Amino acid sequence: MNTPSRSAHVSFQDALSKGEAPEGELAVPIFSHGTLEVELYTPVGHDMQTPHTRDEIYFVARGKGQFFDGSTRYAVAAGSFLFVPAGQVHRFETFSPDFAVWVVFYGPEGGESE
Repeated sequence: MNTPSRSAHVSFQDALSKGEAPEGELAVPIFSHGTLEVELYTPVGHDMQTPHTRDEIYFVARGKGQFFDGSTRYAVAAGSFLFVPAGQVHRFETFSPDFAVWVVFYGPEGGESE
């Protein structure tokens, strides 16, 4: 991951070309700056996520599926935006084989206060 002093650009294709997630991780690190971390998540088969310690957002880049937030399921497809507060149960379900999401973590451990 890099920490530039100027603006940055990473295309979806460039992110995909980084290959598989590092051992023990679910997503590929793409960019970081301060508390901001951007990853590309391309789950295969099952989404094995557990609740995260920081707030996060997702942008669905490709494919479609369902997002479960611990109580409700939502249909998602390319272009969808999702926010998940720190500590909340969530996962993607019944997603297409080409499913890919940008994942953005930010802020302090435990999430931001309102």
